[in-house]
Amino acid sequence: MQITHCLHAALLVSDLEQSTHFYGSILGLPQVDRALKFPGVWYQVGSFQIHLIAAATVPSDRINEDKWGRNRHIAFSVANVQAAQDCLLAHGCPIQTSASGRAALFTQDPDGNMIELSQG
Repeated sequence: MQITHCLHAALLVSDLEQSTHFYGSILGLPQVDRALKFPGVWYQVGSFQIHLIAAATVPSDRINEDKWGRNRHIAFSVANVQAAQDCLLAHGCPIQTSASGRAALFTQDPDGNMIELSQG
């Protein structure tokens, strides 16, 4: 087997409208068309996609409340982590800076899915 690249990650969300606002308006990801019939929204990030799939409930699997980066998360590269932090705070999003000291922070979508934003 030879895996050549990653295609997408799927995240469960309980409120598609609220999640669409977070990923589309706050994070600024471009939405792409999808042919599937079940409720969801797809976003493009370079050659990679994020698939939001509507679910009645979204179980929390957070195992470390103190260090968000030690939980399951998806990571995005940003041009300026300070600008990303300012944007998130302006929208009332929770943040936690990376404990490693690198230019990175963590936030959560409306369902508690962890998101890493790393400068690079």
